[in-house]
Amino acid sequence: MKLLEGKNALITGGSRGIGEAIVRAFAMQGANVAFTYLSSEERARGIESEMADYGVKSKAYRSDAADFGQSEKLAEEVIRDFGSIDILINNAGITRDTLMLRMSEEQWDEVIRVNLKSVFNLSKHVLKIMLKQKSGSIINIGSVVGVFGNAGQANYSASKAGIIGFSKSIAKEVGSRGIRCNVLTPGFIETDMTHALTDDQRKAYEANIPLKRLGKGDDVANACVFLGSDLSTYVTGQVLSVCGGLLD
Repeated sequence: MKLLEGKNALITGGSRGIGEAIVRAFAMQGANVAFTYLSSEERARGIESEMADYGVKSKAYRSDAADFGQSEKLAEEVIRDFGSIDILINNAGITRDTLMLRMSEEQWDEVIRVNLKSVFNLSKHVLKIMLKQKSGSIINIGSVVGVFGNAGQANYSASKAGIIGFSKSIAKEVGSRGIRCNVLTPGFIETDMTHALTDDQRKAYEANIPLKRLGKGDDVANACVFLGSDLSTYVTGQVLSVCGGLLD
């Protein structure tokens, strides 16, 4: 039996990067997958179609996780289409990197809104569903920089640190109802952004990683499979770092 057989998962930002890897890993493990996108509709529809090859139900929804009203509507649509939401993965996120003295109010507000407020939005609406079910797993995608910070990323680091505090609090609030909430903190992962690195930049990053390589989307996705499956039924309120042992 597959690890996620019969479970229904909702994944934000599932049309590229880490989110796409999670969608694929969940489908491979037998989960029905609902996932969101904002601008890449053609890509999202292609992923939606491909997931049918795994014998699961898949549907892409255009929705802005940072918008409270759209998040509420999304939860309603997913529960109508899938019947339940067993796993929620808050993955949507952006960066607007610059040094603090150059950072605009808009750059600060946008990152906090997309990265942190979106976690509140989806968690609030999906928790209502999970409380009725008396079961569920919420997995929030943070970052190692939310733990030890990073120059030029004060807004991003603050948003990811906020996710950790939020998740630990939610785990305590709803644990008695059979609902778990955990955080994954990826390190440097191969994405469209890292493809722009020069050879020297890549070597500098890899030198600071004990495993001596950048991570892959599958590395994060596999950890999500663990936290979404029944293998982790006694794990909640925890921060699992997927970073190759990245040094501060």
